[in-house]
Formats: sequence, structure tokens, C-alpha cells
Amino acid sequence: EVRLVESGGGLVQAGESLTLSCAASGFTFDDYAIAWFRQAPGKEREGVSTISKSDDATYYADSVKGRFTISSDSAKRMVYLRMTILKPEDTAVYYCAAVRRRGSFGSNWFSRNPFLDYTYWGQGTQVTVSS
Repeated sequence: EVRLVESGGGLVQAGESLTLSCAASGFTFDDYAIAWFRQAPGKEREGVSTISKSDDATYYADSVKGRFTISSDSAKRMVYLRMTILKPEDTAVYYCAAVRRRGSFGSNWFSRNPFLDYTYWGQGTQVTVSS
């Protein structure tokens, strides 16, 4: 059974930092891209960042470039999202998601569509940034 479990959310003030964690199980970790998405109240879900060992690539939404860093630990089957210089507009429920990359469309396709067609999703963790 595939499971993605997020943790690390909370309430912080603007300018502070927070690290989210995603624990993955039930699939071959390095064959998958694992991404962070977020959804704020009244807004559509958006891709924040993704990491893929198969493609040797990481991607970020423009809104978080330079502030957020994604990393993974294959041995621990963990993906992290280090969020710095947090802003009130970063307030959202953050979701971890996974999609199989090995045997799928090539890296060029993934570079153009880093946040498409994710198959597995976690339950989400709330991040609230106060001004």
C-alpha cells in the first residue's frame, strides 16, 4: 500500500522558517518524483516543488524560488521542504504527492510538466504564516 505522510506544519510569523517532512512507503522510492503542492482557502491547488532521482532534477514554482529548498533521503524514504522567509501568502495546506517517473515520459517532458499527473497523495499539513 502506498502511503505518504506529511508532518512539520504549524503557525509561524512572517520571515520565519519551517521544514516539512514527507514519509513515503509502499513503492520504489527512487523511481518516483515526489512533490509538494499547496492549496490555500478559495484557491486552486498549485505545485510548489518536486524532486526526481530518475531525472536528476528539482523544480520550483516561481513564487518560492530562492526561499524554499526540496531534498530527499532515499535511505530514510523521506522528502523535505525547507521553507524560509515565509510570507502570509504561503499560508495553505501543503500536500506531498508522488508519480512514477522510471519508464514514463522522458526528462524533457518532465521539465515542461513537473507538476502534472501525480498519482499518490498524502493527507496534508497546515502551514499558517501570520503577518
